[in-house]
Amino acid sequence: GWCQFNQVLNIELSQVIEACKFLDEAWNPKFLVIVAQKNHHTKFFQPGSPDNVPPGTVVDNKICHPRNYDFYLCAHAGMIGTSRPTHYNVLLDEIGFPQMIYKSLCTHFLMLSNNNICCMSNSYQRSTTAISVVAPICYAHLAASEVGQFMKFED
Repeated sequence: GWCQFNQVLNIELSQVIEACKFLDEAWNPKFLVIVAQKNHHTKFFQPGSPDNVPPGTVVDNKICHPRNYDFYLCAHAGMIGTSRPTHYNVLLDEIGFPQMIYKSLCTHFLMLSNNNICCMSNSYQRSTTAISVVAPICYAHLAASEVGQFMKFED
């Protein structure tokens, strides 16, 4: 929820900025912070049909937050049952993308064969098909799980 979003911006981003300053005091990169959420109950269907939406579907209006920019992106085909899109929340954009660009970029990237999102959804080594989130998120979860096991062992 929003408490965790504030933690990302106030604690985690601050630590990344601090690490950048540690590497080079003059380095002041601009950040684009987007949080991907899988744990929600939102599902999309084809109009007038119980079928899943096709991979590459982006929803960024009507059901999204009225003031904050968020969107849903279905990067994978539902293999069994109903596919659940990933809910992306744009928390910070220091680069200055107009909001309409996100949908355009995501749709454009998903329609290309060598795009970032689909490519990264297809590059997870534990799956032979596209996954619902980009592979770095899955690898981060695996790493966090391993560290969590190590920390429990130490207690």
